[in-house]
Amino acid sequence: MDDSRDNRSQGPEILEIAGRRIARGERASLEIPVADLYTHTKLTMPVNVIRSEAPGPVMFISAAVHGDELNGVEIIRRLLRLRQLRRLRGTIIAVPIVNVHGFLRNSRYLPDRRDLNRSFPGSSNGSVAGRLAKVFIDEIVLNADYGIDLHTGAVHRANLPQIRADLSQATVRDMADAFGCPLLIDAPLREGSLREYADRKGVPLLLYEAGEALRFDEFSIRAGVRGVVGVMRHLGMLPARRQASTPAAPVVATDSSWERAPESGILRMLVDLGQHVEAGQVLGYVADPFGETEVAIQAEHAGIVIGRTYLPLAHAGDAIYHVARVKGAEALAARVEQFQEAHEPDDATDRGLSGEPPLV
Repeated sequence: MDDSRDNRSQGPEILEIAGRRIARGERASLEIPVADLYTHTKLTMPVNVIRSEAPGPVMFISAAVHGDELNGVEIIRRLLRLRQLRRLRGTIIAVPIVNVHGFLRNSRYLPDRRDLNRSFPGSSNGSVAGRLAKVFIDEIVLNADYGIDLHTGAVHRANLPQIRADLSQATVRDMADAFGCPLLIDAPLREGSLREYADRKGVPLLLYEAGEALRFDEFSIRAGVRGVVGVMRHLGMLPARRQASTPAAPVVATDSSWERAPESGILRMLVDLGQHVEAGQVLGYVADPFGETEVAIQAEHAGIVIGRTYLPLAHAGDAIYHVARVKGAEALAARVEQFQEAHEPDDATDRGLSGEPPLV
């Protein structure tokens, strides 16, 4: 346990969520009411709470704030099945599906077309998004000492595993280092976001980005499970590894930008996530259906690819490649490759940290 972290709560004797009182040593599955469907069918947010007998921090882990971002749902499912939780100190509040309305519709948004992650802290008298945000803040965030929010890229767009956080805060930076991703994004706080409101309330929060919407990605899921466990070890919620190696410090991106399609057409992509690119390097081509004309997409600056589209069609101006400026981009690309090899299953029998067979 890192003694340099700030002195956090050791957890209340009784934790109350949605009117349910949960004592130390208890495990509870809750269904928190949210806005009903049009048919008056009741809709609830599923929450699982695990409390150890031993005092310790309270951490929430959430996923599907955007209803089409599914990797985090599987990360939480695997996390709750870990044998290591028998040695838990403190409390886990697991919320695998925050945006239940969007999840049911395979949609990023809520029925009112609002982005939940721009609707915090919400209002009990507001829109569907506002009401859901208010419930999540009151019942989950304000009961926690720390948080990890799990995300993916958008539809047809994937992100390299990365942590986004306000790295100016020592506690947050230490949590980000403990997660173990090779790349950190020092992301500014956006008004209305969960990170911004958690920051206001003094709840250190990491955002893990990895993979693509509406898809399970085994590499991103395994890296996510291991990352959450790493943070829990850092916070003293799980025992430290007996032979803990000292990983290389993650690299912080100084800036990033999207390379966009210069015209409409059919895409041919030449580089993938995690690759190092040089300024002026051709990343792909946009061509007409007959191949009579094609225009190159070039990197404006050197860096590493942290996001890309997988849709082979583009309109002029569409975002194609997300390139981050980092010091030592070539060395970082080699570390990303090692990181991926460490989290990819060797074969169909490799059950990894969670004991789960790999998804195909």
